This record gives sequence, structure tokens and C-alpha cells, in this order.
Amino acid sequence: MRCPYCNSENSKTLETRDSPENTTRRRKECINCSKRYTTYEYLETVELMVRKKDGELQRFDVNKIIRGLQKACEKRPITMSQINELAGQVRQDLMLKGTEEIASGEIGDLIMKYLKNVDRIAYIRFASVYKQFEEPEDFRRLLLEVKK
Repeated sequence: MRCPYCNSENSKTLETRDSPENTTRRRKECINCSKRYTTYEYLETVELMVRKKDGELQRFDVNKIIRGLQKACEKRPITMSQINELAGQVRQDLMLKGTEEIASGEIGDLIMKYLKNVDRIAYIRFASVYKQFEEPEDFRRLLLEVKK
């Protein structure tokens, strides 16, 4: 960072503060002209987009995951903090992929992967909607898989 007064590249940091908005504020002093100035650093993230089954592109919304999990976990011994943690794990896995676009099916698969370890009944409920079960045989196949 160059000094905004004399354009020098020589400066020292006097103070650093992190703010709740994921911004870092640095108070600096130019070594050449002794003037002080403030810089702000922030994390630039790429917005994740979701490709739906019909080809439509939508912004990723972790609240949709939370709502789906709440429905699957209704009347089950699962806390909201567990649901939020699971949704956070899914979001983090998606962000670590480093892609700007993800298929909705990949999100559903990730949710099922984590949900299976939390509650098998909630897993079956979620799977029945996500996989669009139409026949009792669909449930039977999934039950046999869960028993393993």
C-alpha cells in the first residue's frame, strides 16, 4: 500500500483491529512523511450459484437447507444447533470445492451424507422427498441400506 500523501511504499502498522463484518482495520504511518492513514481489508468471496434440475440458476441459500432439515427432523430428538451445524458443514464443503456453480443434486447428496450419521429417521424422511419416492419399494430399498 502506498502512502496517499507522498506515494511512498514505506510505512509501518501502528494498530490492527478486526471488526465483526470480517473486515480488518489497520492504522498506518508513513515512514517518509510521518502522516497517518487507515486501510481496510476485507475477504472477497464468490457467490455460489445452484443449478436446479430444470436448468434454472439460483443463488445458494443456506436457509433453504435449514428449512428442509427442520421438516425432516420434525418431532425427532435433534436440536436447532445440530441442524445449523449440519447446514454449516454442507455450506463449508461446497465453498471448499472452489467452484462458482453447483448442481442441486450435489447439495442433496451432501445433506444426506451428514444426516445419515445424525438421525436415520430424519435421513429417510429427507431422502423420500429429495429422491421423490413414489412407491413403497423405494422406502424398502432405503431401509435396507440404512440397516447396513
